[in-house]
Amino acid sequence: MKKIFVFGYVFLLTVTSSAQSQKFFDAPFGGGGGFTPAFYFANFDAINSKLATSSFPEFSQKGIFTTGGGGYIYVGFIKYLRIGGMGFGGMVSNNFSDAVNSYQIDYSVGGGGLTIEYTMPFIKDFGVSLGAIIGRSSLTMEIFQNQSSYSWNDLFSTASQNNLLKLSRSSWMLSPTLNIDYPIYRFISLRIGTGYHFTFSGDWKANNDQTISGVPENLNSNSFFIQLGIFGGFFSF
Repeated sequence: MKKIFVFGYVFLLTVTSSAQSQKFFDAPFGGGGGFTPAFYFANFDAINSKLATSSFPEFSQKGIFTTGGGGYIYVGFIKYLRIGGMGFGGMVSNNFSDAVNSYQIDYSVGGGGLTIEYTMPFIKDFGVSLGAIIGRSSLTMEIFQNQSSYSWNDLFSTASQNNLLKLSRSSWMLSPTLNIDYPIYRFISLRIGTGYHFTFSGDWKANNDQTISGVPENLNSNSFFIQLGIFGGFFSF
């Protein structure tokens, strides 16, 4: 009986040691979600050309900082494939004035969609994934013109002196992406990624869904972006 016990104990230690020296999964496994700030290199050429004709200050070409979130899960039945979703939004403002009016232009971008990615199988310990985002994007410009202060009693009489013009367009979005995910702990992963938003179709509307014509073709949501992220979940690369 003692010999059987010793043999069983040695066998158990051997199996345990072997299991600890091997990777539990033969492909990336798990998933999670988290915070994904990004920087979008928006094209301000169209609005800057319009501002230049009135000698108004132009938008800086530094781009737009956005905040958002995302997540994914490895589907399992197809090795190295993960599916998830993401969303983002951000705004930059331009303020200026002339002898009569003060102005503010808020330039906003946003969107979201389904993410499909394939993690490179020959890279171990961290994930390098090629993929795409399929979804919708929006571009909105709100142009404020203020000539006088506001009073509730004179609200309608001052409305002709103070104006708001809102231009917006919603489009389909297809974005090829490259992401690198590095797990700093089994349940926390850091991300750096990049991609390009291609947008298609969608009509420009003014204010309460009014038609506007003559909008330049280069006034759109097409944009190169760089993304960072921190995710919580379970990660095994």
